[in-house]
Amino acid sequence: MDVFLVHHVHEIDEDSEDVKLIGVYSTEDGAQAAIARLSMQPGFRETSSGFQIDRYTIDRDQWSEGFVTVRSGGA
Repeated sequence: MDVFLVHHVHEIDEDSEDVKLIGVYSTEDGAQAAIARLSMQPGFRETSSGFQIDRYTIDRDQWSEGFVTVRSGGA
């Protein structure tokens, strides 16, 4: 079974961004409807290109590898 996650991302400055999880929907149409509802709200209205829909299969690892942390300044 797949679900559809809606996020909104917008750049605050060149070094940071604001990411909001809007919701999880059972259909892509439901995810699109959420975007339509929110796209006229303050903040979202000015950054409407920041909406993203990602499809995920439930009960499956979405990140299956390790990770490293890279810090600026060589430390």
